Amino acid sequence: MAGRGTRLRPHTLTVPKPLIPVAGKPIIQRLVEDLANSYQGKIEEIAYIVGDFGTDVETELVRIAEKLGAKGSIYQQETALGVGHAISCAANSLDGKCMIAFADTLFKADFSFDDSEDGVIWTQKVDDPSAFGVVKLDENEFIAEFVEKPTSFVSDQAIVGIYYFREGEKLRDALLHIIEKNILEKNEFQLTTALEMLKNNGLKFKTASVDEWLDCGNKENILHSNARMLSFNQENGLVAKSARLENCVLIPPCYIGENADLNNSVIGPFVSVGSNSKVDSSVISNTIIQNNSHISNAVLDASMVGNSSIYTGTKYELDLGDYSNFSKR
Repeated sequence: MAGRGTRLRPHTLTVPKPLIPVAGKPIIQRLVEDLANSYQGKIEEIAYIVGDFGTDVETELVRIAEKLGAKGSIYQQETALGVGHAISCAANSLDGKCMIAFADTLFKADFSFDDSEDGVIWTQKVDDPSAFGVVKLDENEFIAEFVEKPTSFVSDQAIVGIYYFREGEKLRDALLHIIEKNILEKNEFQLTTALEMLKNNGLKFKTASVDEWLDCGNKENILHSNARMLSFNQENGLVAKSARLENCVLIPPCYIGENADLNNSVIGPFVSVGSNSKVDSSVISNTIIQNNSHISNAVLDASMVGNSSIYTGTKYELDLGDYSNFSKR
């Protein structure tokens, strides 16, 4: 999660993209909880590879790990040299059974797997494989080839960004080897280069599939992911007991956070309102409002409002970052 998240600005000016909430919970927290809940063994450590996000962010990431009974570790990628290089920054944690996940995607999937396999790589069929790393299978359904962003058709099975390795130290050594030997692909150190090396050294990789793959790279995709996650989880009671709703119409699915205060408003569908936020005399749909913000006299759709922001007025579509104060008369 070391990327700068430029496609999601202004919301990533103050926090990294994986801490943006979707259906009331940060993306990274949803991801690690789903993976941890699918694994039958004990999760010993959750390691995060980050940019320079500051101590508050690092503290929150460690807290997420500790909530799952695991040690939280922080590694920094100071220079963006590719996914393979980023993962190598966590070399000290690549030992024994491990999973690797890209932190800007969410999934609907059964992540259970046979941990006696050398490796498992989750994929999904896509219409345009040129934008992804893809895999080609042999007659025994093992991966025969890894190709990073193919310029001609090789396979339509795209790697979604979830990997399992039975021996993480072998991946660590392969990554350090390609960096030491300066083996670049498309001017970066690629994870697929290391995977191809491991395959050629005798490791056998299986694939597993996801039911739905949700990109969280920009505002439109975040809102789509929010809507899908609300739909998946609407049976779990997404209105906090401490939330206050007076003279409101709530159109599910919605998430209403702790101590949120909603008055004289129509909320939903597909709206997430964060903790301690207030909405007055407004009509809001398909929108994420983060924590400690205040919206009044607004008609909003397809909008994102950051933390500790104030907005008054009507604007059909709004994109307002953290600590903003804006009125439209």
